[in-house]
Amino acid sequence: MADKKVFTEVGSKQAPEKFYIKITADGPYLVYGQPPIDQEIIVQNKEGASWEYKKGLKFDSDREPVALCRCGASKNAPYCDGSHTKFRWDPKETSSKRPLLENAEAFEGPTMILADNEKYCAFARFCDAHGRIWNIVRKAQTEEEKELVRHEAGHCPAGRLVVYDKEKKEVYEPEFEPSISVLEDPGIKVSGPLWVKGGIRIESADGTSYEIRNRVTLCRCGMSANKPFCNGAHASIHYKDGLPWEIEKE
Repeated sequence: MADKKVFTEVGSKQAPEKFYIKITADGPYLVYGQPPIDQEIIVQNKEGASWEYKKGLKFDSDREPVALCRCGASKNAPYCDGSHTKFRWDPKETSSKRPLLENAEAFEGPTMILADNEKYCAFARFCDAHGRIWNIVRKAQTEEEKELVRHEAGHCPAGRLVVYDKEKKEVYEPEFEPSISVLEDPGIKVSGPLWVKGGIRIESADGTSYEIRNRVTLCRCGMSANKPFCNGAHASIHYKDGLPWEIEKE
């Protein structure tokens, strides 16, 4: 039974209880509640920086539970095909269950405060578009500058970057329905993590739960040093899931 004493990050809210992800001790993620599962592709702007997401493939989530690969070896991505039993990998969860903001570094400007916990970096690189967010937040005063900070932080899939508006006295978080996206990153020619949105609870193999957050990224290459969360290892090992990167036509 899951531990009911679960932290919820400031600015986030928990999805309905039917939605949760159970981590198996040495196997896949088991997804409950039938949230939609799709592919989202990181699209660059004309300067070559990560700027937006475009929808790609849609995946069947009508079963319960849906087993999603976390070892990186499945030939039927994003689903588990049992490959975790056939080769050597380290399934051990190593991430803390303490709140992300507890160990975050603060960058304060005249209108906003940026909290950054680098341990959760998913290497999506939205934070570098149009100037690095750590520099922008320190001077942001105009609405255009503030919107750029919100855009760069809000597109961070891992929620590593969290913005606090000093005037409104509230945390900015984009609105998400409970859902899961399989991230693809053509800019560096790799496949990224599972992007879990909308406050879906993530339950450890030991039955306790991680902090509820509006957006998190779960490792699916099998190599993160901060499991179950992504730490950008997919980029260094050039992980590719074999799925086509075809943007859905509008």
